[in-house]
Amino acid sequence: MSNITMIEAVRSALHDGLQNDESVVVFGEEIAEYGGAFGVTEGLAREFGPDRVFDLPVSETGLIGAAVGMAMYGLRPVTEITFADDLAAGFEQITAELAKLRYRSAGRLTAPVVIRAPIGAGVCGGPDLSQSPEAWFAHTPGLQVVVPSTAADARGLLMSALQGQDPVLFLEPKALYHSAHDEVDAADAVPIGRARIAREGTGVTVITYGATVPLCLEAAEQAKGEDIDVEVVDLRTLVPLDTETLLESVAKTGRVVIVHEAPKTGGFGGEVAAVIAEKAIEYLESPIVRVAGFDTPVPLAFEDDYRPDVGRILSAVSRVASF
Repeated sequence: MSNITMIEAVRSALHDGLQNDESVVVFGEEIAEYGGAFGVTEGLAREFGPDRVFDLPVSETGLIGAAVGMAMYGLRPVTEITFADDLAAGFEQITAELAKLRYRSAGRLTAPVVIRAPIGAGVCGGPDLSQSPEAWFAHTPGLQVVVPSTAADARGLLMSALQGQDPVLFLEPKALYHSAHDEVDAADAVPIGRARIAREGTGVTVITYGATVPLCLEAAEQAKGEDIDVEVVDLRTLVPLDTETLLESVAKTGRVVIVHEAPKTGGFGGEVAAVIAEKAIEYLESPIVRVAGFDTPVPLAFEDDYRPDVGRILSAVSRVASF
């Protein structure tokens, strides 16, 4: 497979899922003929027909509820929510019904549902369409939460999600839809629950995911000018969290910066910091520092100021390295 963007990688995974498994169905709001708000599903309806790729009315509660019912009767539904912000409208169905189906049925029923949703800022969506609500769902037992940062991971993780038995919230950073592109091997699936070392280093561990991964890699390169050797850990999956990779990196560097786009208060970075404090505090040579979005709505005119940037990340790296 040639060099492709994240949008093309997600479309490729959906195509192969539909082709390889007749139980896979893809649906959402205007995702059939129109291809969805970002064109991810373009062409799938023409190839696989209206029984496999189709539109439903504008109702996130209805979309998730339909997916739960389909899964109970043997299908593998993939539903697209237009923006991750809109997941709030289907919150009860996701957290009370979908996430608990296997538990409530004592394992008699499974919920192989994939919920795809574009996440974060980067396209001037403003306070209502630029949020990063991953922490809402990482707090819910029964859900797997995935946030890829590369085209290869987007395809590979989605292929794994399409083969599992549990519900996956698959959050696609919209800022990376066109900027993230890779040489992608069509045969490669990426296991859910494993982080990757995006850049090896020995001086400071920067832990991140999604749209902030490229920013952290750029900051790591700039840190070389200050003689700071930065290791960048891309979580890829928030739930289940790959604590083994995290702790190995922290033990090596002794210094930690955690970066994400969501607001700092209650953000997933706090959970990562707690895991490190509980299990690796003896290795720490400095306080854990978080770089995150501000505790405000995402401002339409100042999205770039709201999101963590290379300068803020580099400042945090320099701070922990100075201890």
